[in-house]
Order: sequence, then structure tokens, then C-alpha cells
Amino acid sequence: MKVRISGIGALCACGLDFTTATAALFQDRRDPVPARRFKLDHPLPYPVFELPPSTLDAPDENQPWLRTSRLAVNAARAALADSSWEEIDTTAPNLSQLKVGVSIGTTVGGSMNDEKFYRDFREHKTPELQPITRYLQSNPAAVVAEVFNLHGPQLTVVNACSSGTDAIAIGTEWVKSGLCDVVLAGGSDELCRVTCNGFISLMINSTQPCRPFDEDRNGLNLGEGAAILVLESDNIYRQRRISRAENEQTLPQAFIAGSGSACDAWHLTAPHPEGRGLRRSLQLALDDAKITADKIAFINAHGTATKNNDLTEGKVLKEMFPETPYFSTKGHTGHTLGAAGALEAAFTVAMLQTHKIPRSSGFHKIDPEIGHAPTSSAQTVNGSFALSQSLAFGGNNSALIIGLEESLN
Repeated sequence: MKVRISGIGALCACGLDFTTATAALFQDRRDPVPARRFKLDHPLPYPVFELPPSTLDAPDENQPWLRTSRLAVNAARAALADSSWEEIDTTAPNLSQLKVGVSIGTTVGGSMNDEKFYRDFREHKTPELQPITRYLQSNPAAVVAEVFNLHGPQLTVVNACSSGTDAIAIGTEWVKSGLCDVVLAGGSDELCRVTCNGFISLMINSTQPCRPFDEDRNGLNLGEGAAILVLESDNIYRQRRISRAENEQTLPQAFIAGSGSACDAWHLTAPHPEGRGLRRSLQLALDDAKITADKIAFINAHGTATKNNDLTEGKVLKEMFPETPYFSTKGHTGHTLGAAGALEAAFTVAMLQTHKIPRSSGFHKIDPEIGHAPTSSAQTVNGSFALSQSLAFGGNNSALIIGLEESLN
């Protein structure tokens, strides 16, 4: 069964909507800046890719849910609109009668934002429990299901930086198995002070704009955002295409062709030097899609700009896809953690549709240890399949292969 991608919603540092964010990837403009919503007390600057100022900046204490869940709701609403599904309420009985699931990846998901509560608790004060109640009510998948009145399975995936990719793969399996007719799948993550300090303590953050795959790369920039894909069965998609012929041009002609996941079990944070888990996950995805490596038009790489990640990833790509162009979008979005794989999958769909890929922003000089360079300029590409991949702490590696309608003909 083919699982269609019928709608996309996304927001990140380079745009509060998917169209703006995608266009920004082709512009030579990127501006990580000091965090605006919190302060990092370090002698060196550690710039981040925050969302542009908006109503989403409202303080958590004035909101029923944490920021991560609000970002997910924003992306889900845009994805439903893009797919021509109405929000699920009494005005949309057709969708409300279907089995609709929610699968969303995150990492910290706002769980470390309540510093004042924990500080007061440690000082033997009696803080109000509202921050804890808000946290317990802010499971991203549950919040999206509540807002849109969805009654299918709900799952929040927490698998480090592969969470968004894994959530989409799981949602795809729900549709394939018949458990769901439609799934809202993706990832969401916010920036917070504790998360930033945690990565800084690992000494993998850069004080400059990040440079994925560059010989002089020296670390990542954190970011935030969310992306949601509307996945649906081919049968439902075709029924809607007939009944909504006037909106046909608004429905993305893309599908999830395959997925794969494998673990190195090598190190808490570093990938296996030979990329064993990554290589395995990529081959599983190719096998699932029933295609060979030469059918991949381009690769949206993980590309964090850390020494270990880019070295391992670059070597594996050189070995498995020696002629395939690849790039990282993190030079424009930062590393959005649990949202990264979902954002990159969304961008991959748009690039397949337009047959254009961007330069790998921040890359200037080839690393001789990798011996393989990402894109240094925007390119036109041909082909009906593309790969989006994620590497994560704990040795997790996940991959999605996305295809276009034309490959089915």
C-alpha cells in the first residue's frame, strides 16, 4: 500500500510557514543570534536559530500547553489546510468518521522549562503545581489530537534527534497496516536554557554559524520548530481526488516509499566510526522502497556540523551514493532536535516537486578525511526518489525515502 503525503505544515527559524521557510533555503542569508527568550551566562556567544517573533512567544504561564505543543498544533493546522482536509469538527463529518492517528517526535519537549519551580522546591519552598500540571497536559501528540478532535492512536516518540523521522515512519506503518486511514506525523521541539546548556557542556556547540561537512566545522547551532505531514492511504487519497477535483493542484503528489532504522549500540553520543547503523538503516530503507541506490536523486543529510557526525555520515554517503548530490539544511534552521527529521522530510518533498536543491549553507572547503563534498550551489535534479536521514544520540539512525506520483506510473 502506498502512503500518500497530502499536506505539509512547518515553521522554523527561516520562516513561520512552510512556503517561506522553503524559499529561504535557496537564499544566501542565515543569521543565528543570541537567544531572545532566555539568557545564557557564558563568556562566549552561542548563537541559536530561534523562531521569528510571533504570538507563539507568549509565556508558558499564560498558556494551557508548553511551547513545543503549541508549535505542533500550529504545524498541524497548516498541514490540514494544505491537504484540503477541514479541521475535524461538526462541519467535517467525513474526516471525523475516519481512523485518524497522531505520531509526533520530540526530545526534551519543554520538560526542562520550569526552572523556578525546581529551584523553589530545592530551597524547601512550596511552589505552585501549575507548571507541573501544564507539563503533564502538554504531551504533543495528545494535544494535537485534542485540538483537532482526533480519536485514533496517539504516540509521542522520544528517540533523540531521529525522533521526527521515526514518528513519520511509525505513522506510515499505521496507515499500511490499516490501523489508521489518516495520520498527522512529524516532530516539534522548542529551545530552552537547560537544553542549550546541556549541549554546550558536551562541547559540540559553535560560537559561529555552523558549517556542515566543512573541513573547518567546529560544532552545531541549536534551533527550534515543528513540521507535520498528513499521511493517508492511497484509497482515501484517490477518493478525495475524485470528489475534490477542483483542488487537485493543491494536493502534493508525493508518498513515503520506504523507511529504515538501525542502532550502532556504540557510544552514548558519537556514531560508530564506520557508520554501521547508518549504513544498515539506509539499506533497509532502500529495500523497503524496492529501489537501488542509483534511483535516489538527492540526499537531505543530517549534517550537524559536528566533527564526528559529519565525518561518519560523509564517509557512508561517499561509499553508498558516490554520485548523488547531498546537503544539510541545518545552516538555515539550526539543529531542531526532535523536529529535525520532520522538517527535513518536509523540505525533501518540496525539493522533489520542484526538482531543485539548495547549496549546503556554511560549506566552503572539502574535508580530505571525508573526501566527498556536499552541494556548493543550488542545482536542478532529476528523479522521482529522494532520501532524508537522521543520526541521533544513542546510536540511533533512521531514514525515509520519499517518492513522487510519476514513479508509480
